[in-house]
Amino acid sequence: MDPPRQGKNLNREPKRTQNRPSNPPQKDAYARLLSQHCSSKFSLYLEQYAKDKAFQRDETLPSPLLKAQSDRQSIPQKQREQVPNDFSDSSDFSPSSMKSKGEESSLSLYMEKLSTRTAQQDFERKQGVSDRQRCGQRRDTATSQDGDVESGEELGSLKPYESKKRKTRDFNKDVASKETESFVGRPQSPNTAGTSGQEQEKMKKSKKKKANSRQPEEDRSGEGQFRSGVDTRMLRPKSPPGIEKKLQQPRSSSANSPADKGKNRGPRGSKRPVFESYMTFEEVSHGLKRGELIQGKLRINPKKYHDGFIPSPDDGRDVYLDGIVARNRALNGDIVVVRILPREQWKVVRSDTEYEGTSESDTQKENMGRTVHKKTTARTPRPAGIEDDQCSDQDELIRKLQNTALTDTEIGEHLQDPSTPRPNGEILQKTAKVVYIIEKKHSRAVTGFLKFLPDKPFAMFSPVDHRVPRINVLLADCPEDFSSRPGDYTNTLFICRITNWAADSNFAEGQLAKTLGQAGEIEPETEGILIEYEVDFSEFSDGVLNCLPKNLPWTIPAEEMSKRRDLRKECIFTIDPSTARDLDDALSCKRLPDGNFEVGVHIADVSYFVEEDNALDAIASRRATSVYMVQKVIPMLPRLLCEELCSLNPQTDRLTFSVIWTITPEGKILSEWFGRSVICSCVKLSYDHAQSMIEAPEKIFPAEELPPVDPMHPIDEIHQAVLNLHSIAKNLRAQRFTGGALRLEQLKLSFTLDKETMMPQGCYVYQYRDSNKLVEEFMLLANIATAHHIHKQFPQLALLRRHPPPKAKMMDELQELCDQLGINLDLSSAGALNKSLNASLGDDEYTTARKEVLTHMCSRPMQMALYFCTGVLKDEQRFKHYALNVPFYTHFTSPIRRYADIVVHRLLASSLNCGPGLGLSTEEVEKQALRCNERKTVSKRVQELSSELFFGVFVKDCGPLESEAMVMGVLDQSFDVLVLRYRVQKRVYCKSVVGLDSFRHRKVGKTSELTLVWRAEDRENAPVEQVISIFTLVEVQLKADGAPMKYSAVLKRPEECKSN
Repeated sequence: MDPPRQGKNLNREPKRTQNRPSNPPQKDAYARLLSQHCSSKFSLYLEQYAKDKAFQRDETLPSPLLKAQSDRQSIPQKQREQVPNDFSDSSDFSPSSMKSKGEESSLSLYMEKLSTRTAQQDFERKQGVSDRQRCGQRRDTATSQDGDVESGEELGSLKPYESKKRKTRDFNKDVASKETESFVGRPQSPNTAGTSGQEQEKMKKSKKKKANSRQPEEDRSGEGQFRSGVDTRMLRPKSPPGIEKKLQQPRSSSANSPADKGKNRGPRGSKRPVFESYMTFEEVSHGLKRGELIQGKLRINPKKYHDGFIPSPDDGRDVYLDGIVARNRALNGDIVVVRILPREQWKVVRSDTEYEGTSESDTQKENMGRTVHKKTTARTPRPAGIEDDQCSDQDELIRKLQNTALTDTEIGEHLQDPSTPRPNGEILQKTAKVVYIIEKKHSRAVTGFLKFLPDKPFAMFSPVDHRVPRINVLLADCPEDFSSRPGDYTNTLFICRITNWAADSNFAEGQLAKTLGQAGEIEPETEGILIEYEVDFSEFSDGVLNCLPKNLPWTIPAEEMSKRRDLRKECIFTIDPSTARDLDDALSCKRLPDGNFEVGVHIADVSYFVEEDNALDAIASRRATSVYMVQKVIPMLPRLLCEELCSLNPQTDRLTFSVIWTITPEGKILSEWFGRSVICSCVKLSYDHAQSMIEAPEKIFPAEELPPVDPMHPIDEIHQAVLNLHSIAKNLRAQRFTGGALRLEQLKLSFTLDKETMMPQGCYVYQYRDSNKLVEEFMLLANIATAHHIHKQFPQLALLRRHPPPKAKMMDELQELCDQLGINLDLSSAGALNKSLNASLGDDEYTTARKEVLTHMCSRPMQMALYFCTGVLKDEQRFKHYALNVPFYTHFTSPIRRYADIVVHRLLASSLNCGPGLGLSTEEVEKQALRCNERKTVSKRVQELSSELFFGVFVKDCGPLESEAMVMGVLDQSFDVLVLRYRVQKRVYCKSVVGLDSFRHRKVGKTSELTLVWRAEDRENAPVEQVISIFTLVEVQLKADGAPMKYSAVLKRPEECKSN
């Protein structure tokens, strides 16, 4: 019998009964098939399946109804994952290889014929394309004042998105070019589609036996979802036992979409599932123990949202997750368990340029380690009706999975790295699919826009972040006049929270949480960022405020004064940014009669005010860090503390924790003292003031050039103390780098704001000068000294900070690339790398730019620094801080803005018998360390997004802006540049360059090169070729796009560059 063909008779209406014959070519097959299932129960099931099948068909096959509706809405008839979004980069991304359409099996065709009967009435699926995209990530590897190297995301995903709208016809053309690909279910191969009725019958019998030999999939799914934190109300009713197994048909394999190969069954039973059901906790535990499963943090490429990755357990190339189906409803940042797919389904990477997304291997900003951990149960308050993701079993689940997780070595034994290049340069990359979500790290809250769908009971919410699915929102949850006046809300930003994402749907369900305001305005956009990243910016509760001192103005109690070392008469001062209000560190330097110096670092004693286990302590531990944005700060503590009682404001008595050394002029430490103290800062210096003193050692500064100074301490005394500190700091710094420390310094963009509107008036590159280095050296010294002290006193409880070494395979590749570029870079150690980076990279005006590009390249293999409890890690070698090249390090110097420092203060006070007894356990310290890691990463990302937001406004208001740019990396269809004037990074897509006739890519070893062929301007001139490689100088124009806050880098013709 000829196999049924998919293209015919799909829109006819078969009768409801099964007695009516089908179309002649299919009659016998269907008759034989249905004779096996003639019960009334199965007939009812088929009818229900047919109705729900219509929903699915709406997302995969065009129909007259859908086409008409799509035309009215200008929305393509494709589901979200396969629609090429309005990328703000203004480029056509290279689509993944197209999947061939096969014909469906007899049963599938029969279901589709049945489904057309009710398609018009029951079509309730969303469709559409998100209008705006979130900026991509800009990597910002910088050493903080405390000296930590915080490496950003890899080169492939760290540039801010360059925004430029496409023309509608181009967009529709792209959609048409991808119509062969669907995430609802991969098409069958012709061979499978043509399976005879007898073969299908055998398959059904075989599947029936398998179904009877194991528990129903719905039960497994329910348990997996419940234990992984999914609201149990989301679980669907079970279908008749065995029915779904019988409906499954064999499908062709697709190496490009491995997660869709399984014969899935959804929890509802009536619709063909889009996603596989989750494994049970027991299966996950056993799989992790046996090395069959691996766990990690999911990262979705912001520029190619089809691509997902988790870190490889053997520190090799990332494990690749191909598309939304492979991710199985997990969102960016979630802790997931994946199953590695068979080797024949692994991805073949032809070159490193294709590997761009996967080379984001260390996950840097977004990855906070592979250790499974749970969010603290207290969360940002949610709107009424929104259920918290956590469930009662979550703590137990996390604990068990922590115990069952394999070490890197154990997993590596099961998963041999296949990344050795083949003779033809191809690399085989592991692929996987998500089988379990351990923890939903993503907030499930997103900013976006509402679209009205005629004749539908719901609206379509299109997230700005295209890594998040589109969301159905009931009209009842929308603004009252949305249905009658949808045009009024075209440019309105909303916050929507995902409440459910069923296994049989490409789209999530959600509720609107808040109306933010008009897109493109700074405050609504800022609030959207804060909500998306779960930054608690609410006012502090009365319970928290009740923990603060009541009698104001507050003075230090006499009893407390008697317990402390009185340093109020010493020359102590602060050096901070001019706009700083939370002054948590001060310095002192006094020459001793023997020529040595007594140097003190004095830190605000926040732990005196934040008592353990009260409401104030709870909110501080939950927030974990202050969040600094361009125009404001979201404080960790109430402002009464961080700006008044704890802040070391000038000429005011303040409680401190001090570290005081006797130190030689050369920087050799002779003695050390820790203790609680009282100080009175004599002046608040800015970095500019201190820099002026360093640069003019002989100058006598008049009072009007400085802030108010305590009359007890002459300006000359303060000036001399700054000079002495600078001299000692230079020696300490030299010793550090001689001893093997590394600094990956990248410049940062700062803004000048209008005082009334807080809009950007200008921007500049922040300069890291000697005054900054002075403060950094003594903060590092205090942190290192404290780390040694608390580790010695509390070897099982100390909260330290470690920095793992970079990934060896990526360092080897970087070494090979540098060798080919002729760069003498020694990657054997942190110290060797630092020395290499500071070696000469030419002697011209672009030397600094070349060093910055090379620094970005070196930051790619770097991992993040992490807080940890010493009682958890048994191997002391893993305590080491790679960049600082010290065995022990912690954070002690910023307790106003970091909760980790408060914990360290408590440990220090307990060790010195000058504070309350400790009520901490190893588990509690580790839990808090993980929380601090998470929120520090979020804080850094929010800060970067704020900077990108303000720069986008600046480009819009003051642009176009022209600048030279240096190429940082070359891919096969695009290249990344560092815009030298503004130190921002942008990606230039060859397909979007106006005036470009063609381009070609060439790769030799690890080096890539693009040759751009510019169209001749007239017949007399030949086309102009421009070669793009690392360190190439080009001219770009930064230009605002149509989308709010977005801008792109436009490459200028070489002739234009020369003429300018």
